[in-house]
Amino acid sequence: MKAMILAAGLGSRLRPLTNDRPKALVEINGKTLLELNLLRLKQAGFKEIIINVHHHGQQIIDFVRNRDFSDLRIEFSREVELLDTGGGLKKASWFFEDSDFFLVHNVDVLTDLDYRQLFVRLQETNALACLAIRQRKTQRYLLFDEQFRLCGWQNVQSAEKRLVTNETKPLTPYSFMGVQALSNKIFDFFPQQAKFSLIEAYLQIAEKGKQVLGLPMPQARWLDVGKPDSLKKAKERFADWFV
Repeated sequence: MKAMILAAGLGSRLRPLTNDRPKALVEINGKTLLELNLLRLKQAGFKEIIINVHHHGQQIIDFVRNRDFSDLRIEFSREVELLDTGGGLKKASWFFEDSDFFLVHNVDVLTDLDYRQLFVRLQETNALACLAIRQRKTQRYLLFDEQFRLCGWQNVQSAEKRLVTNETKPLTPYSFMGVQALSNKIFDFFPQQAKFSLIEAYLQIAEKGKQVLGLPMPQARWLDVGKPDSLKKAKERFADWFV
């Protein structure tokens, strides 16, 4: 199985830790976020992984080459300028040419969710994407109908709301967990421009009547470790990962 780790971001929320390193190499109890996710993906059966890099990107490449990941095929996608999450995946699309399905995982997300459930749901429904979602308090939400089809987006702080379907029944807001299983066919529906977000692409795809699904995964441990205070929480919530 193949996966992509999104690691090209500037890590602005983790400053000053990311002033001289990429967020992928920020450490928790002596282990980097990248290492934790690589080991997690390896345990889940992923053998081939591509990592996009930009901010202090060479540090990530050197880190991987200096560690023993010999049982994994790891490639890199260098971004001279940031392409956002969707543009980054589009640039790395060559890596998935021989895969019907693959996983995309934010490097600043720690979780023990069962990735297989995403793939099962994706294949059962012939959807283009299946997003891991959960209900939690945040500023931005994705909106889903009763069948967990993506229908819109909203920002509760700015009161912005965008609907992309004609669904008239009440929609349920969920937060995106930063992990998704995708069909290779999704590349046929990506925008023409080089830089765009995956969320924007999903909304455009749903607007065209194609299925982008959410899968609630409330039982999984999950943490966005994009802020310094969350690094402390990770030590407790994922204590067994540091034994």
